[in-house]
Amino acid sequence: MAFANTYDTTNPGSAVSNREDLTDMLSVLAPTETPFLSTLPKRKAKANYHEWTCDKLSAPSSAGVVEGSDVSSFENAFEDRVRLGNYVQEMRRSYMVSNRQQLVESVGPARYAEAQGKKIKELKRDAEFTLLSTNDRVAGGAGVAPKMRGLGDWIDSAGPTDVPSDYRTPASSIHASGTFTETVLNSLITSIYRESGDTQNLSLLADTALRASISGFARTSGATDAVYRQMVQSDAKKLINTVGIYESDNGTITIVNMNPITAPDTTNKDTGYLINYDYVGLAELDSLHSESLPNFGGGDRGYLCWMGTLECLHPGALGKITVLS
Repeated sequence: MAFANTYDTTNPGSAVSNREDLTDMLSVLAPTETPFLSTLPKRKAKANYHEWTCDKLSAPSSAGVVEGSDVSSFENAFEDRVRLGNYVQEMRRSYMVSNRQQLVESVGPARYAEAQGKKIKELKRDAEFTLLSTNDRVAGGAGVAPKMRGLGDWIDSAGPTDVPSDYRTPASSIHASGTFTETVLNSLITSIYRESGDTQNLSLLADTALRASISGFARTSGATDAVYRQMVQSDAKKLINTVGIYESDNGTITIVNMNPITAPDTTNKDTGYLINYDYVGLAELDSLHSESLPNFGGGDRGYLCWMGTLECLHPGALGKITVLS
C-alpha cells in the first residue's frame, strides 16, 4: 500500500511540499582570541628590515681612588652596544562572494561584509600564530617571501647566531627538559629577575596543559607531605581551582591563556612564554586594512593585508617552558 512520506523531496509526492526548518543562528566553533598580538606595544616600522639596539652596564666595582690621583684612563661607555633586527612579514587573506549570493537571503548572512569580517579574525590568528612560532627569520628575495623570527626562536640560550651571547636568554630561564614543578617555575622567575631586576611586569602566556599543571601545584614540606589546603564556604557551592596570579620570592606573574590554535605545540599543549612586555613589541610597516578589487562579473572580491614584525628588544629578559615532563 502506498503511503505519504516525509523524506523523498526529489520525486512527486507529499515530501516536496514540506517546509525546511532552518534557524537564523550560525555557530562558529573556533578560538579567536589573540592575547599576545593584542597586548604587544605597537610601534612603526619604516623598512623591510626593522632594527633596534641593546646595551648593558659594566660589572659593579668596589675599587677605591687614591687621594690626589688624576684621571689617566678613560672607558668607552658604548663599547657593548649591539644592533638586533627582524624582517617585516606580509600576511594576506582574500575573499569573494558571487553576485547571486550577495542578493539571496541566507543564514549568517553570507555576504561580502560578513566574508570580510571572518577573514579579519583569520588574519589576526595568522599573525598570532607566526609571532609565537619557533620560525627563524628569512630575508626573502626573488620568489622567496621575507619572514619574521618568532618569539620561540628569539628565546634561545644557544642562539640565534646574530644575537651576541651576552644578550641571549640564559639557559636557566628556559625549561626544556625534566619534570616541570613549582620549584622549576620559581627558578625560572628568579633567573629572569637576575637579568632584568624587575619583579612586577612578568606575564606567562600558557597553553592548556601548562596552565592546568600550575593550577594543580601542591605545596609539600619535607617528609611530612603537608599539603596546602583551600577553605571554601559550604553555602557558596563553588570550588575555585585555578591560578591567575602567581607570587614568588622574586616576582609576580600574571597567567594568561594562550590561544590553543596558535600555540607552537598543539600536540602536548605544554608551551609557555614568560614575557616582560617592556622588552617586546610589534612594529607595523602597514596596519591591517582591506582592499576591494574590481568585479569582472563573477562577484565582489577583496583582500586583507598586514605587514609587521616582532620586536624582541632584549631576549635576556624573557623565559620559556616547552615540556612538562
